[in-house]
Amino acid sequence: MGKDTLFRSADMTLTQLYVANEIGREVVSALGELGSMQFRDLNPDTSAFQRTFTQEIRRLDNVERQLNYFRSQIEKNDIPMRSLYEFDNRMAAPSATEIDELADRSQGLEQRVQSLNESYETLKKRETELTEWRWVLREAGGFFDHARGQTEEIRQSIDSSDDAPLLRDVENANGSAEQGGHQQSFSVMNIGFVAGVIPRERMAAFERILWRTLRGNLYMNQSEIPDAIIDPEKNEEIHKNVFVIFAHGKEIIAKIRKISESLGADIYNVDENSELRRDQIHEVNSRLQDLSNVLGNTKRTLDAELTQIGRSLAAWMIVIKKEKSVYQTLNRFSYDPARKTLVAEAWCPTNSLGLIKSTLQDVNDRAGLTVPTIVNQIETSKTPPTYNKTNKFTLGFQTIIDAYGTAKYTEVNPGLPTIVTFPFLFAVMFGDFGHGFIMALAAAAMIYWEKPLARGKQDELFGMAFYGRYIMLMMGVFSMYTGLIYCDAFSKELSLFPSMWEWEYPADYKPGMKVEAKRVEGYTYPFGLDWRWHDTENDLLFSNSYKMKLSIIMGWAHMTYSLLWSYVNARHFKSPIDIFGNFIPGMIFFQSIFGYLVFCIIYKWSIDWYAINQPPPGLLNMLIYMFLKPGTVTEPLYSGQGTLQVILVLVALVQVPILLFLKPFYLRWEHNRARAKGYRGIGETTTVSAVDQADDEHEAGANGRPSFADSDFDGGAMITQDMNEGEHEEFEFSEVMIHQVIHTIEFCLNCVSHTASYLRLWALSLAHQQLSTVLWKMTLKNAFAFSGITGIIMIFIFFSVWFCLTIAVLVVMEGTSAMLHSLRLHWVEAMSKHFIGEGIPFEPFSFEAMLEDEMTELK
Repeated sequence: MGKDTLFRSADMTLTQLYVANEIGREVVSALGELGSMQFRDLNPDTSAFQRTFTQEIRRLDNVERQLNYFRSQIEKNDIPMRSLYEFDNRMAAPSATEIDELADRSQGLEQRVQSLNESYETLKKRETELTEWRWVLREAGGFFDHARGQTEEIRQSIDSSDDAPLLRDVENANGSAEQGGHQQSFSVMNIGFVAGVIPRERMAAFERILWRTLRGNLYMNQSEIPDAIIDPEKNEEIHKNVFVIFAHGKEIIAKIRKISESLGADIYNVDENSELRRDQIHEVNSRLQDLSNVLGNTKRTLDAELTQIGRSLAAWMIVIKKEKSVYQTLNRFSYDPARKTLVAEAWCPTNSLGLIKSTLQDVNDRAGLTVPTIVNQIETSKTPPTYNKTNKFTLGFQTIIDAYGTAKYTEVNPGLPTIVTFPFLFAVMFGDFGHGFIMALAAAAMIYWEKPLARGKQDELFGMAFYGRYIMLMMGVFSMYTGLIYCDAFSKELSLFPSMWEWEYPADYKPGMKVEAKRVEGYTYPFGLDWRWHDTENDLLFSNSYKMKLSIIMGWAHMTYSLLWSYVNARHFKSPIDIFGNFIPGMIFFQSIFGYLVFCIIYKWSIDWYAINQPPPGLLNMLIYMFLKPGTVTEPLYSGQGTLQVILVLVALVQVPILLFLKPFYLRWEHNRARAKGYRGIGETTTVSAVDQADDEHEAGANGRPSFADSDFDGGAMITQDMNEGEHEEFEFSEVMIHQVIHTIEFCLNCVSHTASYLRLWALSLAHQQLSTVLWKMTLKNAFAFSGITGIIMIFIFFSVWFCLTIAVLVVMEGTSAMLHSLRLHWVEAMSKHFIGEGIPFEPFSFEAMLEDEMTELK
């Protein structure tokens, strides 16, 4: 049996388990720890409420609700919770006794925490009310003195409106009281008042509503409470105002109370007598003091209880999630009442069968059962799920591919070549030794401190970078390599070797004069671009031409390489028509046009055109006239060019009808031949699937249905006939023809558009280089114009600005842009040449995957 690799999906087997009902829970728990089986639902027509283990799941749902309540209270009260990483043996499945004890304990703790929490919230609400009442009493005294002493202000308020006779009695009463040397109460004057607090943002609306409703028949005073009031229900600070409203008549006072309460104001009782008010204030202060002591004790008790819960809560949540997932998986099993066994079907990697059988044997031995757990391998026509085995390094690259689509079972997995091609194409656009070094250094740091960073809290941006830390490392290393080829580090040249260009200064040279360089005879720069091209006037002209042609070559190589995988897939799936009807004509069409273009680019580079006194021909016009005017060559590249181009165009055109018609008509001929021989279409047959009826054992032998290849069941394999589930459809020539026409049109057009799409390699490389150059000129280059102490200070300042902008703009933003473009080149340009992407991902029942999700939630 071969070893599982990333090149293709691991070999998968559909297995059937016969499990004794007594140990069903223990078997599923053991398989969850193993994490190698994806169970099929054998009760698809049964609702969730009618399944066997619904009651157990409901019970666990209640415990999970209680644990989530504890967690919300812990977060609300800022209580530290013990990390899940601090627990030992996190993967061990809990026993039934532990679950029962946890359920009982959780029930008791919930009642205690709820009682403490309700008491605390009630006391807190009472404290808020007393605090507001104290502010009302404190501020109301000034309001009453103002109402009694400022008669002139009241008179002006009354005289301003004929419809506002409010407090006319107050004025008269105050006048007579002043003459008599004493003051009368408001009740004697039939004046009432309402005092309370209201949120500050509602004060303006409150005043408008009162004025319009009562038509000015009121007198109102208000002041701001300097300290924020904590709302116990929302647990947030609210700024409020104290108000006192004087009005004439009980009906108006009642109306004011209703308006106040409708706007969320709290009304408090205030005595108009100053001595009684002082007594009320003393009483409120005394009650606040007592309440504060009780609150403190309640809070300490609640915090102590939550702290104790927080030490074990993370482990409890994992235990309950595991147990709940076990019963959810058991609900996928079918029950055989004759044998009192549970029957399950599951996909698993073939290489894991031995480990699965030994694990199940261990469970049987621990339970002391004499009846073993039976594992059968089922022959089936169903398409297995795709399982690409990954590790920490390859996981990120495989995730990139899976985000686009899952490879069909045993189809070539694009994730393997992506490990090299993805960071390389990124580096072509991001080629800078300095920026690549920063990226590689950051990735290496995340890898070195991998464990502590994984346990800490991560925001969304850092979490993405940490997940792809190995991708970042490869991108940084490849960027350093391409940076050396471009001879570029932070937009400055790298003079690693002597240049092959020398400046020729004239005898009358003056600063500012144009100087040309002469090539050194017999010497070629050994690696990459010559560093002398930096800061020359024709640098951009040269590098643009070079990188543009290089991007075409890289695109052609990448797409040719990807197209070859379609041949590998066709060979693997034993489909010769895909080789002769798609791969060969498609490859000929592509190479006749763009393979020829690449040949012309390399041929043009290999000729020293100035040595033969001929201008270098333009390849763009050559490619255009190759189709518009076949045989016409305005700027010859080599002899016989026109004839060869006509032949290549004819060869490319011939491939189009082959692509269109060969495969559909071959499939129709094959289908008709099979019909003539008496065979039915694939879609008209039934398929063999799950086992769950004992009587089918005899029918299997009688009817000649497929039997199990490997069975540990002494009585023979039991199978059921499962009707076709739509995996195969009857052959329809029209559908096949339409599909092939669409494929041909897309392929031919995409050969042009996809090749042009690789020009982004040149465009982004140019943008990155120019941004880096501009940043250098605007920051550090200006700092070097200063000297002395000023120069040192300016260098420090400009270096800080340059470094921060380099990280933020050139590394993070430009790096993200280049990464997305490299991703697009893989998803669209490369994978479309061979990727089917109709696979079903393998999602095994695994405690480890569940644990990772829970750790992410608990951070």
